[in-house]
Amino acid sequence: MTQKELEKYLWGAATQLRGTIDAGDYKQYIFPLLFFKRICDVYDEEFEKALEEGDGDLEYASFAEHHHFLVPEGAHWNNVRETTVNVGMALQDAMRAIEKANPDTLYGIFGDASWTNKNRLSDETLTNLIEHYSQHKLSLSNIPDDKLGNAYEYLIKEFADDSGHTAAEFYTNRTVVKLMTMIMDPQPGESVYDPTCGSGGLLLNCALHLKEEGKEYRTLKLYGQEINLITSAIARMNMFMHGIEEFSIVRGDTLANPAFLHNDELKTFNVILANPPYSIKAWDQKSFANDPYGRNLWGTPPQGCADYAFQQHIQKSLDAENGRSISLWPHGVLFRDSEAEMRRKMIEEDLVECVIGLGPNLFYNSPMEACLLITKTNKEPHRKGKVLFINAVNEVKQEKTIGFLEPEHIDKIFGAYNKFEGQENFAALETIENVIANKGNMSISLYVQPAKEDIDKVEPFEYAFENWELQGEELKASMDELFKMIEG
Repeated sequence: MTQKELEKYLWGAATQLRGTIDAGDYKQYIFPLLFFKRICDVYDEEFEKALEEGDGDLEYASFAEHHHFLVPEGAHWNNVRETTVNVGMALQDAMRAIEKANPDTLYGIFGDASWTNKNRLSDETLTNLIEHYSQHKLSLSNIPDDKLGNAYEYLIKEFADDSGHTAAEFYTNRTVVKLMTMIMDPQPGESVYDPTCGSGGLLLNCALHLKEEGKEYRTLKLYGQEINLITSAIARMNMFMHGIEEFSIVRGDTLANPAFLHNDELKTFNVILANPPYSIKAWDQKSFANDPYGRNLWGTPPQGCADYAFQQHIQKSLDAENGRSISLWPHGVLFRDSEAEMRRKMIEEDLVECVIGLGPNLFYNSPMEACLLITKTNKEPHRKGKVLFINAVNEVKQEKTIGFLEPEHIDKIFGAYNKFEGQENFAALETIENVIANKGNMSISLYVQPAKEDIDKVEPFEYAFENWELQGEELKASMDELFKMIEG
């Protein structure tokens, strides 16, 4: 199959679920089913190869060392395919058996989808899905890792397009991911971490970036944490589908229970890439104020907005020698009054290297303009004491309701970052003293003068709205506290 044919074939399964379950739930059924099929087809391929090497010795062909993953007897795709009644139960049992047979690599990877709920998935629907996937062998010789990995990424994007508001949970605009990866420039042997990893796109692209450059990508150490069960499972499947096996992706709440520790302290990493959840309000602010891991480096963020809780977690998790981070945020993190003191301390410590303003519609289902905040624990000598501001708001291609960066946009932004100097109407190099003199406000329009044709444009409405909304949350919290005191 060509890449297009493969993508059409894989997406064809999802179309069979239309009208049966909500589009936002497709992923919890389609991805595990696809992964189950891949495991079984690869197992068969490895079995045949070992059988040939062992002169027909069946026991020899079953040895674990000949297989990426073990498929226990009775848990094969073909066993489920032969089932006509209670197909969901057969599927669930087979998946659990495979997880149990591969505890170090596949524990919990198939998620917790309700396969046995016949009101959602009848035997007929499941049989049709299984028969659809049974049309082609997903063996390594038939569909190499690169090809299947690309198709898997295509599926993730299609689910994002199709499922509306749930998209942001597991998909970051891939053209932005490419830019972020180029700027971070991970090297063989380095550790890379994403504290809110979604479907693993940022981590995965670091490995693929090295692979494209002809460097040894298998020595890259990949770590990720994701709060959503099915999304964390999708991230792990995503790695395996691309042929990457050296990684650790853990399900959990990064702020409440960071997963990666060393000697009771946060583990540190060379590179951190993140697209954290935007301005979450339901988080444990009180615990963060007395954080056992010392993540409140610059202070405690307001209850109505955890952005700087994530940013401080990122900073605390960076290697002291060559740690570098890039995170995708709405512009509010650059100027909101409620976070001014934390932002000022971050700047004073000479951690901020660059701020890049991106164009609109790069977030799913939001016209909001995004920005990239880049920090380093140990800047190069000629970059110390300085912050580069890049206004790349016009470097974007709009298509329907989503924006993306074309290669020339990426090259222009990346080139300006590398040059690290002023560029008329596009980039400004400022001393940290100048930024502090502006009360730590890093709003890009303060530093990069717009071109004449853009001179009358005002800051986007969402800037003001975001600030207003946050102040409203803080006022409400203060009023609640006051009423409690009065009632007490």
